[in-house]
Amino acid sequence: MNHWWRRIALSLVAVLVLVLVYAWLYRLGMATFEDEPRTYAQAIRTVIETLTTAGFGGDADDWQSTPMNLIVIVMNLTGVLLVFLALPLIVVPLFQQALEDRPPESTDLTDHVVICSYTPRSDVLAGELEAAGVPYVFVDDDAELVVDLNNEGTNAIYGELDQEETLRAANAERADALVTDIDDETNAMVILTARELSSDLTIVSVVEDDEVASYHRYAGADEIVRPRHVLGRSLATKATTTVSAELRDTIEFSEDLAVTELLVQEHSDLVGQTIPESGIRDRMGITVIGAWFSGEFVPVPGSENVIDGNTVLLVAGRRDDLTELKSRTVSALRHNPDRIVVGGYGVVGRTAVETLASGGVSTCVVDLADEPGVDIVGSVTDESALEAAAVDDARAIILTLDDDSTTIYATLVLKQVAPEVEIIVRANETENIPKFYRAGAEYVLSLSTVTGRMLGSILIEGEEILTPETQFELIRTTAPGIAGRSLGAVDLRARTGCTVVAVERGEELLTDLGPEFVVHEDDMLIVAGSDEAVNRFVAFAC
Repeated sequence: MNHWWRRIALSLVAVLVLVLVYAWLYRLGMATFEDEPRTYAQAIRTVIETLTTAGFGGDADDWQSTPMNLIVIVMNLTGVLLVFLALPLIVVPLFQQALEDRPPESTDLTDHVVICSYTPRSDVLAGELEAAGVPYVFVDDDAELVVDLNNEGTNAIYGELDQEETLRAANAERADALVTDIDDETNAMVILTARELSSDLTIVSVVEDDEVASYHRYAGADEIVRPRHVLGRSLATKATTTVSAELRDTIEFSEDLAVTELLVQEHSDLVGQTIPESGIRDRMGITVIGAWFSGEFVPVPGSENVIDGNTVLLVAGRRDDLTELKSRTVSALRHNPDRIVVGGYGVVGRTAVETLASGGVSTCVVDLADEPGVDIVGSVTDESALEAAAVDDARAIILTLDDDSTTIYATLVLKQVAPEVEIIVRANETENIPKFYRAGAEYVLSLSTVTGRMLGSILIEGEEILTPETQFELIRTTAPGIAGRSLGAVDLRARTGCTVVAVERGEELLTDLGPEFVVHEDDMLIVAGSDEAVNRFVAFAC
């Protein structure tokens, strides 16, 4: 829209300059060829009358000479050209643009999910809903954002988020669910308004402060989601589990099957080897579902994929075997496991500190705000603040800032100040995860991922997300799209990048799944992979 306003302004300036030049030329012509002097104001009036073809006033009888008539003819033709050029080039496009840039304010969707509002965290949730075939619409009070979303093919409408008219326009009365992810106070207003419209609507609220959760339930929320707390606990747990050979963060299905992700440390004996060379599959009997190499998920790591100090393995097998593999991922160098630096003391940082304290791990908190709980007041991008926190003597540092650019820069600084310290990072947007790994982070988990998975598990019927707080996604779901077909015939790894880890058939858990295994209609499949891979599986098989 700004482009068109600039274009109009430049056009008006050009017309004004043209009028002034013609007025000067007209005065000169009248004085030279007709001996009829005119004031500048009179000349401007005559030029405007001529350019607009509105008439020539009283000067027409005074144009006796050929040069003066030629001047008037040129002005007449210029006026005609301006009319014919202005309409197609400026006026018509301006009206078209105005119509295009008017954000939609209602939707005809039914049995859908209403999402108030759009945030960078929304992309993961949108991907989960799209894969499951669940319609949704965003509601936001930023008109320009709504226009952009619709231009990108995303359903969105404009309106004041806590107003009844807006929720009616979003067809909330005929929706399956409503998600509100704004701020704690506005969320409460949205919940109250939505509950007045419908008593059957499932309302999910994303909260920051634990203390407001009870108020949101009282207002009418059916589900409360606390992704920042889950993220904080996960980052803290990851920082403590990497130092020990003890196996944690494991999803166990039976004595013979558990699934986990393992971060390979810089000086472990796996570094420099490929998956085949490591013997993980052949000698240890562990299934490698996939691996992250510098933030890129590879579903079937081969001889071209070399394990390095920030590789994350997604593996399945017996718990005893996974424990043995865990011991191989830990660095052979001695580290201090009892002290971790936490950069940032918001909700995620506080939760991380509380989790670490409950496990007997001491912390040093660095934050810009001078408040209780903060040990070093300063920025984690400031070398002096990091030195004051003695970060080079810490086992790890957890960065929990709410700005990805600052966190990436802090990661680069830390790699210079304390290159041996393990960096565990909170990302806000999933698209920035590869940048964190390139900057030197060992483990990255995004708030968008945690939020989207937690909401998706609530909103998508028949699909349970078992791991909202890890890099990989593990779901339990039916797969009617491949019922009656063998896994070999479907070739899910090639089609989707996912692995079927196990199948629940009645009371029985089936783990011996060869290519000949046939999926039944009522089977519950345990499927693992990256978020994108799992979404492809859901779209294909569910």
